[in-house]
Amino acid sequence: MKLDRYDLKILEILAEDGRITKSRLAEAINLSVSPCWERVRRLEKAGIIEGYGARLNSRMVVRRTPVWVQIELKSHHAGDFQRFEAEVMATPEVTECVAVGGGVDYLIKVEAETIDAYQRLIDGWLMSEIGIQRYFTYIVTKTVKHTAPPIELACD
Repeated sequence: MKLDRYDLKILEILAEDGRITKSRLAEAINLSVSPCWERVRRLEKAGIIEGYGARLNSRMVVRRTPVWVQIELKSHHAGDFQRFEAEVMATPEVTECVAVGGGVDYLIKVEAETIDAYQRLIDGWLMSEIGIQRYFTYIVTKTVKHTAPPIELACD
C-alpha cells in the first residue's frame, strides 16, 4: 500500500494521540472529516493501524526488574528453534524476544519480579533442556530511550 503525506500525517498524529476526535484529526491534516475518516478506515483495514491503546507506565502498576538476555542454542535445526520459541511464547515474564544473526541466536527481554526470580526462570530453562548452549545476562540499570520509530522514516 502506497502512503501519501496525508496518510503519514494521520499515522503520526494517531501514534501520539489515539484519542483525538475525528474533527480535530481532519483539521490537523487539512482535510474534511469524511475523507480523513475514510483514510483512517483504509489504514485500519490494511493492517497498518493495528489498534488503539493507552501507553502505561508499567513501573507504576507492577514493580519488575528488566533483564536483557543473549541466548545461543546448542543446535540450529528448525525443530530446535521452534521448541525454544514455543517456550518463550509460554513464558509471561518474557516481554520481548527477537531472533538475531551474528553469533547469538536470540535477544530476550525478561521482566522479572526480582533477580532471584529471573535466575530461577533461567535455571528452569536449563534443566528443561530446551537447547540453550550459553546465555549472557544484562541487568538494566536505566532506560535511556524507548520510543517507536518516527513516521517520517516511512518516506525514505
